[in-house]
Amino acid sequence: MQVTETLNEGLKRGYEITMTAAELDAKVDEKLEAARPEVQMKGFRKGKVPKALLKKQFGKSVLGEAMQEGIDDALKSHFDETGDRPAQQPDVKMTNDEWKEGDDVVVSVSYETLPEIPDVDFAALTVEKMTAEVEDEAVQEALENLAATAQNFEKRRKGSKAKDGDQVTIDFVGKVDGEAFEGGSAEDYPLVLGSGSFIPGFEEQLVGVKEGEEKAVEVTFPEQYQAANLAGKAAVFDVTVKEVAEPKPAEINDELATKYGAEDLEALKGQLRERLAAEYANAARTVTKRNLLDALDEAVSFDLPPSMVEAEANQIAHQLWHEENPDVQGHDHEKIEPTDEHNKLAERRVRLGLLLAEVGQKQEITVSDQEMQQAVFRQAQQYPGQERAFFEFVQKNQQALQQIRAPLFEDKVVDYILELAKIEEKQVSKDDLQKAIEAMDEG
Repeated sequence: MQVTETLNEGLKRGYEITMTAAELDAKVDEKLEAARPEVQMKGFRKGKVPKALLKKQFGKSVLGEAMQEGIDDALKSHFDETGDRPAQQPDVKMTNDEWKEGDDVVVSVSYETLPEIPDVDFAALTVEKMTAEVEDEAVQEALENLAATAQNFEKRRKGSKAKDGDQVTIDFVGKVDGEAFEGGSAEDYPLVLGSGSFIPGFEEQLVGVKEGEEKAVEVTFPEQYQAANLAGKAAVFDVTVKEVAEPKPAEINDELATKYGAEDLEALKGQLRERLAAEYANAARTVTKRNLLDALDEAVSFDLPPSMVEAEANQIAHQLWHEENPDVQGHDHEKIEPTDEHNKLAERRVRLGLLLAEVGQKQEITVSDQEMQQAVFRQAQQYPGQERAFFEFVQKNQQALQQIRAPLFEDKVVDYILELAKIEEKQVSKDDLQKAIEAMDEG
């Protein structure tokens, strides 16, 4: 097998591999010989068919397989000898399109090799770590939020106009073309204005109504409404307002605490303090990780495979475009061209991704089966009632498994580096920590 280099430019590599007709013929003979013990033909005992007859009968059928195996073996030997690690699947093409049996097989191979990753002295890195204490004011604010969530409604003085956030108790009958439709009527229905629980435009028209008032609410059902017989149709709801009530936060006391499963108010405060401490720690961890990645990005530089950067930039541009155009669900749209900003971000992500992968490999950092199971379980909880379907989907989808494994692996590598780096702790307020998180989102 002859391998000739045709391109060596940066990380780009090109080679021409020639498999002579004799080498291909020997490969075919090898495969036929390996299969002969199991071959049985009329007039011959099993395993005793002459080689020449085997080749005449089955030679052409194993020719393609032998050719593919020969090229694969040559590529494997090439990578073993050169130490090249392709950034993506090599592009392999036959160059002699009019090949016929008896000719040499000539293929061109092109790929981008992964770069040599320089060693980084992690002990020389300085990383800022924010820490924030849970203050009494934050616990009180959390209590007030719980009280607002557990709010009650008190009847307003008769004659008061309903405001956004009020609860109106109503009777209503919905009609399309003057005819009442099934499921469009109710009595003594408590509706919180602004909750968005009714079709668009309904609740807004009840702002300002009074107890005892009758009102015709005109709306149009959405085109994608779940009841096909109503989708896109205009309707009128005859509404009678029976009561207008204003929201009143629940009192912050032991009774509120028991509603949330705590023994008393002090126990609830303790639970809230622990929850806030965990939230602060997670936020601080996110900022610390970003600070470390910034430090690594400045500390290391090496050539990047253009194809990886291009793929990452396209993905970033596509994702951001969909975030800016949430109404477009599919991918049937014009091609999204990456900007300079997208390309710059892609270079950073590829550089740091290759660096962390190299560190993880050298340090033999792995994600255990138990860690994967826990991560899958946490994600499955986001789909209540469909956990089993999610588990089955993940188990059958290697890409989904990789998407779960990748951040776990990255976090373990980050933890390893943080143990070696110099950490400078900085005491900050909750607001400062929040601003740091917001700055990351803007960046």
